[in-house]
Amino acid sequence: MNGRLNVAVIGAGYWGPNLARNLRASRECNLAAICDLDIDRARRVADAVGGAPVTADLQSVLADPLIDAVAVATPARTHHAIVMAALDAGKHVMVEKPLADTQERGAEMVRRAAERGLVLMADHTYCYTPAVLKMRDLVASGELGDILFVDSVRINLGLIQPDVDVFWDLAPHDLSIMDFVLPGGLQATSVSAHGSDPLNTGKSCIGYLAMPLECGAMAHVHVNWLSPTKIRRMVIGGTRRTLVWDDLNPQQRLSVYDRGVDIAAVSKATAPDRRAANISYRLGDTWAPALEEREALSAVVSEFAASVREKRASRTSGAAGLRVLSVLDAAAGSLAAFGAPHPLAQPRRTEAEVAA
Repeated sequence: MNGRLNVAVIGAGYWGPNLARNLRASRECNLAAICDLDIDRARRVADAVGGAPVTADLQSVLADPLIDAVAVATPARTHHAIVMAALDAGKHVMVEKPLADTQERGAEMVRRAAERGLVLMADHTYCYTPAVLKMRDLVASGELGDILFVDSVRINLGLIQPDVDVFWDLAPHDLSIMDFVLPGGLQATSVSAHGSDPLNTGKSCIGYLAMPLECGAMAHVHVNWLSPTKIRRMVIGGTRRTLVWDDLNPQQRLSVYDRGVDIAAVSKATAPDRRAANISYRLGDTWAPALEEREALSAVVSEFAASVREKRASRTSGAAGLRVLSVLDAAAGSLAAFGAPHPLAQPRRTEAEVAA
């Protein structure tokens, strides 16, 4: 690729306008077109970003030899058909979360991109925020020690989606962050899911996921559409320190606690009982890393262009999206079995993903 990447946005609903705005502002990309079945909606988005060609015909976009790539921002149930058609037309693809509406369809998309030598990137936007990038660095550097647990809460009084439950709507954010920051990615051995539908909507509006990880840690995710308070928080506990991410606190999104439990730190000869002989509590300092404030989606667009230009997997590749899908699929299996653990086999990070 020489020069800028010409990218068309497919879908002008909730997320499409944000993609269009960042593509328009990018130095690496050109906003080549906006495609939506509602042509008036596409025109409104184009006008809001300073103008762009609009169309309701997806095939005309895919047939245009001047368009290098597409950014798909449509409902999850449509991702497979659109992405497969784009890949068959020779276009690189970025697709919003979740990658697809089933693991099987997501796997087919990943295989087709590999066969065609094209970039398939999952738009896991949180993984490009300064806070989550810093979380990844702290974990990778050993600041936290060995990971013991991950506990995540994402609750709010939100829109009940017509086509997916609360797991598929909210949990991909937290699962993608775990996959991004944990050593080796999100390698869970099984998933136990419990959901509740108190409003009789036909889908879970409140949900809990429990996932034992291969490293011996436990991961837990709580998602909820019905909470009057909005919380976006993740706690990652290690043998040395604990990291807390609070996305709704711009003054201190990250806090690192030098507090925890030390095993076998007390002499058995002087301990009054066996428990005291094995456990002591460490209460140290708390500090907050300095973080810049910038829009993560601009970094997503830059990474998409760079991965195409350099012919490499992106930081949040199709394989990363597939690992998230595997958890969601297993969660659906567990829900059907009334919360029984559902076994999980996930694709591992490739060398290219690790390098990125």
